[in-house]
Parts: sequence; structure tokens; C-alpha cells
Amino acid sequence: MVLNFSIEKSEAERCSFDIASKNFLDGSDSPSSFLERCVNKINRFEEKIGAFVNTDFENSRVAAEKSDGRWLKGTPLSAIDGMPIAIKDVMETANMPTEQGSPLFTNWSSGRDCAAVAALREAGAVIVAKSVTTEFAATQPRDTRNPWDLSRTPGGSSSGSAASVGIGMLPAALGTQVIGSIIRPASFCGAVGYKPSVGGINRGGSFDGFSQSCTGVLGATLSDSWNVVRAITSRAGGDAGSLGVLGPLKIPPTRQPKIIASLETAGWHIADENAKIAFQKALTKLQDSDITVISRNDNTFVSDIEDVIFDSVAISRDINAWEGKWPLNTYALDMDASKLSDSSKERLQAANKMNQSEYAAVVERRANARAVYSKAQKEFDICVTLSATGAAPIGLGSTGDPVFTVPTSMLGIPSVTLPVLECNGMPLGLQVIGFEGHDAELFSFASAIEEKIKQ
Repeated sequence: MVLNFSIEKSEAERCSFDIASKNFLDGSDSPSSFLERCVNKINRFEEKIGAFVNTDFENSRVAAEKSDGRWLKGTPLSAIDGMPIAIKDVMETANMPTEQGSPLFTNWSSGRDCAAVAALREAGAVIVAKSVTTEFAATQPRDTRNPWDLSRTPGGSSSGSAASVGIGMLPAALGTQVIGSIIRPASFCGAVGYKPSVGGINRGGSFDGFSQSCTGVLGATLSDSWNVVRAITSRAGGDAGSLGVLGPLKIPPTRQPKIIASLETAGWHIADENAKIAFQKALTKLQDSDITVISRNDNTFVSDIEDVIFDSVAISRDINAWEGKWPLNTYALDMDASKLSDSSKERLQAANKMNQSEYAAVVERRANARAVYSKAQKEFDICVTLSATGAAPIGLGSTGDPVFTVPTSMLGIPSVTLPVLECNGMPLGLQVIGFEGHDAELFSFASAIEEKIKQ
């Protein structure tokens, strides 16, 4: 893959903690040494990229040193013991502020960890930084830049998480997604992105309360991403009432799918032609590996799915508008409304125009779409589509079109973006989509697909 590097190519490599940790037991490498490599990269690149709101190197070094001892004794707390991780700045952390990308919350801190961060600390992870988010993890971007071309957006709302992992400053970062906030920025920045099944990771203490929202992971590799998720869910479970993501504590064995459904979605007609070509080449490689690829032209189940997800953007925006009325209304009434962006004010106006019956209608449409999708589970193993319409757009005024990512959010199903495609000299992700509650199976299939496309 040939990319438009804004920094030296030799420095622009994702760093896998899972690979490095194999040398921790014999002392040839250590969590402290791994952390220092990350800190050095952050010190070199952060001024250009702007991935972080806050960093805490002092406490990170203390935590890494404790991890050194556990690995040398052969008693790591988990597969991610000592892993440096960034936390999206809508998630509470005891040692750093949680500003939600808004001047309303500058330097605000709850003084506690959210459930996911508390679980990470129990697993021995090293919390290094708070990563930049768009305002309230919604539309209004900040100043983070795409590491592969500083004139382009990194995507959003998990902007800093994607940029930092994509360029190798850290092996993993937490993100959230209600529309496309993990999959799209991961695609733009060349990282692995994983959005779990709805309710898959405990969101306690995270300011993303929408019914479609999920906490997820942006990782250097599939194994790093899975290991982080299972370290969290084995300790904190999922959202209230949900068991959370289940499966082995380390990435499940690779499993080749037999039948894959290719989805175009409503985004196909606006996708970059070079993105379509890259996608078709990937499908050809999969077919050459004795995998059957079907589309709406071959299968009525795929056709039905294409039909029910076509309006995903409109359905999701209406649901989010109603569900986002609070706290936006209290921010406008009880706090300094002048510190809200125009996009937040517009979303509040949209919410105020809705009534409960209208909300009920769009929720019913979502439920119908989920029912249609679930029936297809016996017809094929997984789906694939693009993760974005093409390369990251030039400029920082928008985080890009989420049209390819919205269907999985609306359906509440797990998806992974693999950094295996290229479009116009920039990274582009291939999105692999599973079925609700079958996240481990998705990773098994995604591993096989990644191997086949890289051959």
C-alpha cells in the first residue's frame, strides 16, 4: 500500500501490544520500554496531529513499572497488563478531566473512573491520555488532523483515538459509536475499529446514553482490539441487563466464512469510484479463496436487508434527536448556551419539534429492520461493505459522511473495519459485519478475511 505520508514512513507503523508482550516474560522487552516508545512517538507527532486533550505520563510510568514486575514473575493480570491506552473524552477518568469536547466542561472532572476504565485498570492497563472527541461525541469537530495527510479530517467522533492508534502512538484507544464514530475514523486513519453488539460494553460513567450507542475499541490489530474488549467485559460486563461481549479472553481462532453477503447500502451511489474498485478487488480475492460472495441480485434475504437499511441515516438521526433532547435542553437553559455549537442548537431544535408518537414510529421502523436482518443468519455467515465513501475528506470542517456505518448502529450488530484497502493514496477500511451477540464469531471471520486480502 502506498500512502500520502505527512510524516516519515519509517515512523508510521501501528504498534501491536499483543506481539510485543511475547517478549515480556523473558525480560527482553517490558511494559515500561513499550510505554516509552509510545511516549516518544507522542512527543514527536502530537503537536502536528492534536490527538489528545490531556496526558498523564507520570502515573502511566508508575503503572507500567508495576506491570514489569508481574510479567517477570509470570503473573500478568490479563493479556493487556501494561498496555498503554487512550480514553475518548466522553468517558470519565479519575485522574484526568472529562470535557466532552465542549467549553461547557473545560477541566470538569467527576473524580471517578467510568466502568470500562475501572475494568481496564483492574486488568493492568496503563491509562495514558484522554483523546479528542467532537462536541458531545456528535457533529462539531475539533482540531485533530489525519496523520496520513494533515490537511484531512481524521473522522469522528472518536477523532483522537483513531489518529493516535492509526499512526502508532498507542496500540489501542476506547471510542464510542451511535452513528459511525468508531468505524469511519478508523477507516480514515488506517486502524482496526470494532463496534460491538448493542450493549456489548458497560457504558456506566460514559456520556453517550443513546439507545444505539456503544463503547468500542480502535486497535493496532484485531488481537489487540479483542483483548481489550474481553479484559473489560470479563470484569464489567455490558450495559445494564446485558451480559456483554462473550468469548475467549484472547482473540478467537481464525475461521474462514463459507458465504459472505456483499452490501452496497445507500452509500454506494456516492462512493468514490476508486473505493468501489478497491472493494471489488477485495471481493475477487475472497472468491478466489473458495468463499461464495452473494449480493441482492442473488439472494432475496440480501435484497430485503438492503431495503430496510436504506433509510438508516434518517431513522437514526430522528431517534438520536429525541433521545438527545436531554441534556441539550438543560445545557441551553441552565448553563451558558453561548458555548454550544450551532450544530448542537440545531439538534435541540429538531428534538423540540418531535413528539413521542413520532419517536415511537421510528423506533418501530428500527425494530422491523433488526427483525429482517436477524432472519438472514441462516443464509450467510457475515456481510461486507465499505467503511466509508472513500478517503478522508480534505479540511477539518466535517468528519465525513457516515452513510456506510449507520446501518450497523441502527441494527445493533457488531462490525469491524480492517485497514486493508486504499483509496487515492489514503487508508480505507473494509467493513465486516456480523450478527447480534456473535461478536467472537465475527472476529474469527474477520481474521480470515484479513489474511486472504493481504495475500
